[in-house]
Amino acid sequence: MLTAEIICVGTELLMGQVLNTNEHYIASRLTEAGVALNHSSVVGDNPERLKELLNLAKGRADVIIMTGGLGPTDDDLTKETVSAAFGKKLVFHPECMEKMVSYLKEAGRNLTKNNEKQAYLPEGCIVIENNNGTAPGCIIEDGLKAAIMLPGPPREMVPMFNETVLPYLKKKSGMVLKSRVLRLFGIGESRAALMCDSLIKNQTNPTIAPYAKEGEVTFRVTASGESEDEAQRMVDEACEKMYEILGEYIYAEGDDNSMARVVVDTLKKKGLTVATAESCTGGLIGKMITEVSGASEVYGFGFITYANEAKMQLLGVKKETLDTFGAVSEETAREMAEGARRASGSDIAVSVTGIAGPGGGTEEKPVGLVYIGVNDKLGTEVFRFVQHGDRERVRNKSALCALDIILKRIR
Repeated sequence: MLTAEIICVGTELLMGQVLNTNEHYIASRLTEAGVALNHSSVVGDNPERLKELLNLAKGRADVIIMTGGLGPTDDDLTKETVSAAFGKKLVFHPECMEKMVSYLKEAGRNLTKNNEKQAYLPEGCIVIENNNGTAPGCIIEDGLKAAIMLPGPPREMVPMFNETVLPYLKKKSGMVLKSRVLRLFGIGESRAALMCDSLIKNQTNPTIAPYAKEGEVTFRVTASGESEDEAQRMVDEACEKMYEILGEYIYAEGDDNSMARVVVDTLKKKGLTVATAESCTGGLIGKMITEVSGASEVYGFGFITYANEAKMQLLGVKKETLDTFGAVSEETAREMAEGARRASGSDIAVSVTGIAGPGGGTEEKPVGLVYIGVNDKLGTEVFRFVQHGDRERVRNKSALCALDIILKRIR
């Protein structure tokens, strides 16, 4: 399998002044090109250190993918350093200069003397056009090895990678990769990995990679083959085994299928509406739902009833209930859900009340204690959870639990 190494150049990245989104983006796209990423590094604008790193990368990777250091200033030395490492001279490309002049003119800017530096590229290279900036990229080929240079700004790098680099890598690898992403909720990464330990340990092709996200677990199943049909068949067979083991926890597939998106899409499909009544989550469930485009079709009412007075006035929670059982109780969660559905006229309503911390807990009701109620035409059900972690984690996990409860209720 074709191997790659990513080198991101820039002192601002090394010092943490700029978030390195380029590495994350490139790494996430390499598998679909049939390329295995073995190393990834960040180096400052220092030609000697970059040269050392390049020598290492040349010995352990088939393709070196680099971002940054292609600008017009004196510290932009990626091309010079890479060209020297591959024994190439920098030569003037008049077509790159013409494109640069045209781009600057459209942007209402004039060509400066140092911009001319960007029109010098390694001899014999493949030029990667930049339609969103002045710095062209390039590919140096040296036998079976290749070095790919891209500009640092993501708005320039991403389209150049998608339009030129990705097709180049797919052709060079000669393999077809297929992936499926399984999204799980209600189980931790370690337990999920342990349950399918035999599949993960014995994997070669396809590969099964678990990723822990906030409150959920994702498995990416990837296979490489000489044809799309072959790769897809291997992925499907592996996923079938995953469903046999973890099916009760798999709520969706796909990179972009968040819990909230699946809830909204399912509500639309069923022709149902939902309302929320939130105390400790303070509107977080509503935020997650409304981040999904088209959520207004299924979500019209969200009650944030942080104070007891709000619970009574907006949801009709009885004062006796609050006095006897407290705001954080099964009884209050029940009345909140029923009140939210009654006040909104929605098909289903969910309520959350709990102690997010860091203070406010007791031996009987510890920090992290959360009650989630759900009410629909079938009646009301209340679930008790004890979440662990800081305030943000307790709130986030509780919001996800509420969405999971909605999803299981409407499916």
